[in-house]
Amino acid sequence: MSLSPRRLVEQIEAAPTLPHGLDERFNGYGVMGLSFTSGHVLAMRRFPATSVGPGYTSVWHRDPRGEWVFYSTAAPHLACSRYFGLDALASIETDVRIIWVAPAHFRVLVPAASLEWDVAIGPTVATRLMNAMARLLPGSAWRNPAFLVTMGRMAGPFLGVGRVGLYGTAPNGQRFIANPRVVWRVLNSRAVVAGTDLGPPGPVAPQAKLRDFWIPQHGIFAIGQAHFEPFDPARHSARTARS
Repeated sequence: MSLSPRRLVEQIEAAPTLPHGLDERFNGYGVMGLSFTSGHVLAMRRFPATSVGPGYTSVWHRDPRGEWVFYSTAAPHLACSRYFGLDALASIETDVRIIWVAPAHFRVLVPAASLEWDVAIGPTVATRLMNAMARLLPGSAWRNPAFLVTMGRMAGPFLGVGRVGLYGTAPNGQRFIANPRVVWRVLNSRAVVAGTDLGPPGPVAPQAKLRDFWIPQHGIFAIGQAHFEPFDPARHSARTARS
């Protein structure tokens, strides 16, 4: 019997390790993105292991006006805003909690934003097939830009989530590689931010993105790794927010 998402997450948390390389590397899990028909968008990242600083948890929130705010347990320059901050209205270091309430159901809390987010995940025929294919790929394929671009183009329609970007450029200028090794579909979700219920999950038009990183139109929970170019002040922005 395959392990539940919670059990796999517990294994990662118990023994966090980094993939090999000289670039900036992250290992963990999260919701790649979840759009709501109200126009809000949420994403979550939990990286117990990173090569740039301590492990951290981050929640991304985009409001219907298109303004992104990043909440993270690490300083912005050591978290997701290191790469995506140029497109963010604000990046805030604060408490972020993930509470597993069942083997495939967790709750995300950001008290400073009065954000409460429940997520139930599970397999589908498409995610099972994607996971089976991912297990067969050699390690070299996960670092090959041409292959990842092709895989992203295939995965989006196959999973029914719109465009997917596994390779590209982040807003701050660094090239990135995303390696989702195991995925599940978000089957049900409810979120409240500052007393506002975000409503039912569903696609937004146009599809949300941060430069070349596309937010899935239907929620995907993934376990995997991410790689970014090492920071170069001559080519990359150090801004962690627009303001």
